[in-house]
Amino acid sequence: MRILVIEDEARMGELLREGLTEEGHTVTVALDGREGLEMAEGWEFDLIILDVMLPGMDGFAIARRLRAQHNQTPILMLTARDSAKDLIEGLDLGADDYLTKPFSLKVLFARIRALGRRGPIPQPVSMQIGDLTLNPGTREVRRGDRAIVLTPREFSLLETLMRNARQVVSRDTLIDTVWGGDSDIESNTLDAFVRLIRAKIEAPGEAKLLRTIRGVGYSLRVEP
Repeated sequence: MRILVIEDEARMGELLREGLTEEGHTVTVALDGREGLEMAEGWEFDLIILDVMLPGMDGFAIARRLRAQHNQTPILMLTARDSAKDLIEGLDLGADDYLTKPFSLKVLFARIRALGRRGPIPQPVSMQIGDLTLNPGTREVRRGDRAIVLTPREFSLLETLMRNARQVVSRDTLIDTVWGGDSDIESNTLDAFVRLIRAKIEAPGEAKLLRTIRGVGYSLRVEP
């Protein structure tokens, strides 16, 4: 399995890397919440082992963001917070399992095997509006026969718009989904990313798809 470990304690992260590698897994370790989120958004993994108490962005916020983006990679949460409230919050946010610290590596490996037996996560079907297509599973974007290369953030923004095609998506919704509700991004950052996406999906001579709804947000639609 390809496993992403998001754990800010370097010693624990290395212990997990060594143990999981010996079990035959391919392991990537992120020591910061935001770094871990970017890896989870930009690369495909079979499992995410996610600590709750992280610098930059906590595990609950990461789980919320990934599920809001329809990322269904299984999540196993690790935490020293063992209250029923924390457990319920983690599971309600979309975590598939929850293990409290300290824990036995044998128990962790058993939990991973159990998650693995559930089989692969079905890949979402390709989305299309006009001749623009986006495949969340392969992360491929095309305009007709033309391939479009997007950064992970641009892909997440375009995917959010395509999942709400023909509707107006508010600026607040886009920022919350793509950057997280606790983000302190500049007010013009969203506009800059929209301009980048528009330049990529609307080549000269192609019909306009990405509309600006002044004072509200943006919309992907095919005008008659």
